[in-house]
Amino acid sequence: GNFTNTLANGLMYYTNNLSDVNGESRPGIVHRLDKDTSGLMLVAKTNKAHEILAEDFKIHAVKREYIALLCGVFPHNEAKIDAPIGRDEANRKKMTVTAKNSKEAITHLKVVKRYQNNTLVSLHLETGRTHQIRVHMKYIGYPVFNDPVYGSQKIKEVGQFLHSKTIDFAHPITKEMLHFESELPIFFKKYLNELE
Repeated sequence: GNFTNTLANGLMYYTNNLSDVNGESRPGIVHRLDKDTSGLMLVAKTNKAHEILAEDFKIHAVKREYIALLCGVFPHNEAKIDAPIGRDEANRKKMTVTAKNSKEAITHLKVVKRYQNNTLVSLHLETGRTHQIRVHMKYIGYPVFNDPVYGSQKIKEVGQFLHSKTIDFAHPITKEMLHFESELPIFFKKYLNELE
């Protein structure tokens, strides 16, 4: 096929020869990752699996942990950010914390390590709004390091230092609990070593 180079199209191509009982095989991205966010993503190979997983996401049965490097030294060990997110009226491509046409958004933060000018944190999402972590971190005054849209400190073209590290969910058919983990990308690890 004549595919544009996207993950979704690559997956469609890869699963082309797989089919479920009804001869249907439409892989579906169950949740999205922002451009330049690294790490794990959940993809369903069949419509049925996609429906079940999407429902599990809705009821918060899928647990995800993200790792991020923030600008600045965050003073508390833990925090819960409960602030609604909607489109930024000044810039439609951006999201922002706002009371206007917004949806509930909740992020849990734990400090992993503090550096001289940065903080490494672990984040759990209760909701999955567009750009949620990046918007919430900017909102509390500690934006994700190197974020091209919501940040201030920038070093290179690698995108924001935000990584989808673990994902826990029940297999849509067998209901077996599954756990997956992904290592930080090399550029992220290398930069942390430089901060030591």
